[in-house]
Amino acid sequence: MDKNELKARSKFLSRLLRHKPEALGLDMDPQGWVAIAQIIENSKQPVTRAQIQEIVQENSKQRFALSADGLRIRAIQGHSVEVDLGLPACTPPEYLYHGTAETTLPAIRSEGLTRQGRHHVHLSPDAETARAVGTRHGAPVVLTVKAGQMHGDGHKFLLSENGVWLCDTVPPEYLGS
Repeated sequence: MDKNELKARSKFLSRLLRHKPEALGLDMDPQGWVAIAQIIENSKQPVTRAQIQEIVQENSKQRFALSADGLRIRAIQGHSVEVDLGLPACTPPEYLYHGTAETTLPAIRSEGLTRQGRHHVHLSPDAETARAVGTRHGAPVVLTVKAGQMHGDGHKFLLSENGVWLCDTVPPEYLGS
């Protein structure tokens, strides 16, 4: 598969596994797993098991996971549909980072970081990754999150398989520049 096709199919899988499993009539279990065979059978565009495996392996953001038996796939985070990823609570580093667009700063400064229709706020372990995320939305701004202080104040953090930190919200008082 060429890079453009790989990217397009990765976006398609993200949409299905994070937001719209019903678009292909997929049976998603409570942990977000879907049978690869069902994707292949229900897809209007021909897709093979090998292509799905290539998407999982080549995705630079490691957005997907295959089950141990290789028969199922799920998105690692970013869901708007109800799933329980079974991630344990973790102690975060002192600081985490969030990349966003400059245009969103007034709302973030007053409301903090909110889930925006997803299950969690996504935080990066380093400023470079956060900047790359923010670039997708316009002129990037990287916010420093006082994660250690939040955790000490009782906020819960999860760590996804691909290194993205997750929390319910980041109140404005925990945001630095």
